Amino acid sequence: MVELMGRAIGMGWPVLLMLVGLLLYFQVSISDPVKKKRASFQTLIGILCAFLALMAISNYTHNFEGESRLLPVSLVMITIMSFVMGLYFPNISALMKIGGFMFFVAAALSGYGNWLPQVEGGFPPPVVKLDFQSMSSQQLGDEGEKIIFGGIGQSKTQGAIGKGQCPLCHGFQQGFLSERAPNLYGIPDRAIERLKEPNYHMNNVAARTTEQKEAFPGSGTATNAQEYIAESHACPSCFVVTGFGVKGSNDGTSPMPKIHKPPISLTIGELAAVDTWMYTREGKEAPAYDVIATSYEKFIPEADRPAAGGEEEKGAGGNILADGSEPTDKLFMKAGCPACHTIPGIQDAVGKVGPLLMEGSNAPNRLKDPTYKGKAKSPKEYITESILNPSAYVVKDFPDNQMPKDFGVRLTGGALNKIVDYLAQLKEGQPLPPKE
Repeated sequence: MVELMGRAIGMGWPVLLMLVGLLLYFQVSISDPVKKKRASFQTLIGILCAFLALMAISNYTHNFEGESRLLPVSLVMITIMSFVMGLYFPNISALMKIGGFMFFVAAALSGYGNWLPQVEGGFPPPVVKLDFQSMSSQQLGDEGEKIIFGGIGQSKTQGAIGKGQCPLCHGFQQGFLSERAPNLYGIPDRAIERLKEPNYHMNNVAARTTEQKEAFPGSGTATNAQEYIAESHACPSCFVVTGFGVKGSNDGTSPMPKIHKPPISLTIGELAAVDTWMYTREGKEAPAYDVIATSYEKFIPEADRPAAGGEEEKGAGGNILADGSEPTDKLFMKAGCPACHTIPGIQDAVGKVGPLLMEGSNAPNRLKDPTYKGKAKSPKEYITESILNPSAYVVKDFPDNQMPKDFGVRLTGGALNKIVDYLAQLKEGQPLPPKE
């Protein structure tokens, strides 16, 4: 406020001096003591109102180009100025009161609009086709870090999550205790040890006790460390590390989705980049691109491989996930929701990492929960809040900081509203809502 007053004085002191001089001139010409006293009071009120107007203009010009939410303050100041002048200047009272009411309505609407969660719109970023095969190990590793964490140098940033969504469950730092999935630090060395575990049953898929025996009929099992990594990505339920299976499955089913399939849909080139990063970040020499690609081709049938250079392969630096023009099923896939959540009516949305999204029934109950500390007042507001600020309320038995917190900039307003509208209609025991 002090800074604002200083800017107003710096911008408008000549105007104020002229106003004071003009008012004093008319005051001196008044001989009646009562009128003179009234004129003195009006002079003071006029100067205060003029100063308030200058502060409003200063605030508006200073914050117009920035991301500040203080623009409605200018309207509030003008509203106050108008009503004050309407009270003490009878000749223009009606005009000032009408103007003050109009500014009051504008300030209320502007303030409400600025109070709502802000969602960045815009066009999707341009498609960038990457030639993974021609990259050096360092370049591949950099792309892998982008895919996992969303950017180069983000691997040590808490909450950083890229297209691959790996940090939702896995830890990547040495000594980090992962609760939902194995820590992947040291996996280049540890992979060969996994092949020797009794329940891996290398070269004997029939002996496996897991839900899925092999990636596809005839694919067999891994025979070396890189093939183990490829198989664990392409067929997570072919072998489940002890203690990390779906609850009640006796480690026979993995909660991890097949990351070459929707909603993540990593291409073989992107998978090679991810694997390369896991080697190079530990100072180890990564297998050649062709070796890694061949390991994935062993476990992913050609018909199931996402098309390189197609819609799925835009480069890991893309920002907007969905713009709302997509069909409902595809919208949820592009947003990545099915990787973690089960969503009734959405194809392949059977994730177990996050809670069931039956929000038409869940949201009203969550708002009544004594532990709820968010700001939502209605089910739709709660769903919006849970997407934009997932830590505002954490569902029981699900840890905090598992869901990405950047959907506010990765979904347009149209995409967010479409997701919220669909989830709000999902109610237990009722028919599924229509999909656009």
